[in-house]
Amino acid sequence: MIDNIRLQNFRSYKDESFEFEPGVNIVVGPNASGKTNLLEAVLVLARGGSFRAKDQELIRFGQPWARLDGFFGNQNRTVKIEQQQEETTDKSFMIEAKKFKRLSLGRSIPLVFFEPNHLQLITRGPEQRREYIDDLLGRSRPEFKSLASQYRRALAQRNALLKHDPARAMSQLFAWNLRLSELGGKIVQARQELIDQTNKQLSRTYNQIAKARTSVRLDYSSHFPADNYSTKLLSKLESSSALDFERGFTAYGPHREDISFYINKRLVNQAASRGETRSLMLALKIFELGLIERARGQKPILLLDDVFSELDGHRRHALVDHLQNQQTIITTTDADTALQYFSGHHTLIPLS
Repeated sequence: MIDNIRLQNFRSYKDESFEFEPGVNIVVGPNASGKTNLLEAVLVLARGGSFRAKDQELIRFGQPWARLDGFFGNQNRTVKIEQQQEETTDKSFMIEAKKFKRLSLGRSIPLVFFEPNHLQLITRGPEQRREYIDDLLGRSRPEFKSLASQYRRALAQRNALLKHDPARAMSQLFAWNLRLSELGGKIVQARQELIDQTNKQLSRTYNQIAKARTSVRLDYSSHFPADNYSTKLLSKLESSSALDFERGFTAYGPHREDISFYINKRLVNQAASRGETRSLMLALKIFELGLIERARGQKPILLLDDVFSELDGHRRHALVDHLQNQQTIITTTDADTALQYFSGHHTLIPLS
């Protein structure tokens, strides 16, 4: 839970402080008043980075540094971002007087973020869906971030070899084929386990939101079965080496696969209505809340950036029903629209 935050030279803020209550906090203001920037500041303090920008872009225009200070329950934390030469930045974290260069999963604050662009996740390309699943794994499994990083490095090494003369590079290729297949098998297994876990509750949550009796599921569209993925991928990398040299890149592996969404056995990005897509994304975010809470042993902070404007009445009610005992920070341009859904305790934070 976050109690307060101070923003200095961060985005549009010169020096402002805000206090939050344990329940629902409604940040109200016109467009360009800094609502999203405030949520972004909470996210940077909690996770260590922005959802939309490089560190350099977080510093107020014309200033040499930015600083965030926050109090989370019984913990003080500070983030400093300083402009360096050649358009680089130096970022540091201070947690209870101890300095860190980056935040590990264990030092991050559990948090779930939902903004209108997330509603396009299902209809965008495979890369966005892979990133969504991998981000969930990175925030719920301590070992996954390192595993994904090792895979990217191995992939980069293999792709670099594919740019060279095959006659000279072929002898080095097997080692990277082996490494890529070993790491790829672990990534696919983790993805499949998470998708199986999601499917156990997704239909029930979706039906509560949509007021319907509907079958909803995710499928991992993989080149090979998860139980012997490493063996199959190694064989494919070996047999397709000549083609990969012609292409100049690795055509098989977890980096080329997709996650498909189905409603009543129909592909969502081909047949779903806007309402069905919104209900599905909302169900995924509610699943995410539970996943992060189970993984971290504490309720995550929920950040909602102008999501109410994208949901109709009964979907707003469904979302509010899941906010019991959940610290939530909501941004909106219309206080009346948000307030009518909260009969219990809430705090209004006006921005001019």
